[in-house]
Amino acid sequence: MATENKGNILLVEDEENLHETLKLNLEIEGYSITSAFTGTEALKAVQNEYFDLVIMDIMLPELDGISVTESIRVHHLEMPILILSAKGSSADRVLGLKKGADDYLAKPFNLEELLLRVEKLIQKNKKLQDKESIGDVYEFGGNKIDFKAQEATTWEDKTVQLSKKEAMLLKLLIENKDEVVPREKILQVVWGYNVYPTTRTIDNFILSFRKYFEKDSRNPSHFHSVRGVGYKYSD
Repeated sequence: MATENKGNILLVEDEENLHETLKLNLEIEGYSITSAFTGTEALKAVQNEYFDLVIMDIMLPELDGISVTESIRVHHLEMPILILSAKGSSADRVLGLKKGADDYLAKPFNLEELLLRVEKLIQKNKKLQDKESIGDVYEFGGNKIDFKAQEATTWEDKTVQLSKKEAMLLKLLIENKDEVVPREKILQVVWGYNVYPTTRTIDNFILSFRKYFEKDSRNPSHFHSVRGVGYKYSD
């Protein structure tokens, strides 16, 4: 019987033996691993996929781990980053944390300690992501959504049948009311791991929501696109 995937991890380490050892041990623990051996590969991976955690070596070919970390944060990607480094000095540690890493482990490290830190970071991140649920029925601006029935009654008193993905996206945006939900987060929650439709797919969903629920779809008051970042719901 397949065990439940405990999380999607990007493993960025160019030393092949260590990479294989870590990959094997993390997979045994129930994590799904994507491998990157250079800084450039790491950046490419985070642009195409949502990860619950990035394990990042500092000394990497092409682009070092600190630069990759900085770049991930510049793009407002919220995935936790655990830095591994042969440089155990406190200056390196401080720099890594300053640039946006969540944790830091100096090589050589104890495997058990690494696994504990990985689990803690992923659990903490999932707690932050799990917003308070809004229940089965939600009303705003004269509209009523029944998530269980996948049905909505609009302010014009029209009944709209919602697809499963429409209902999931509505729920995600409403649960994060007044906060921008990053595109990566939407793709992870609504479309599932490793299946990445284009941004246009999400845009089309947002356009449908405006058509259903906004009194003036050209000047929306509920469903907003935040260019280059994500989408936001306000009531």
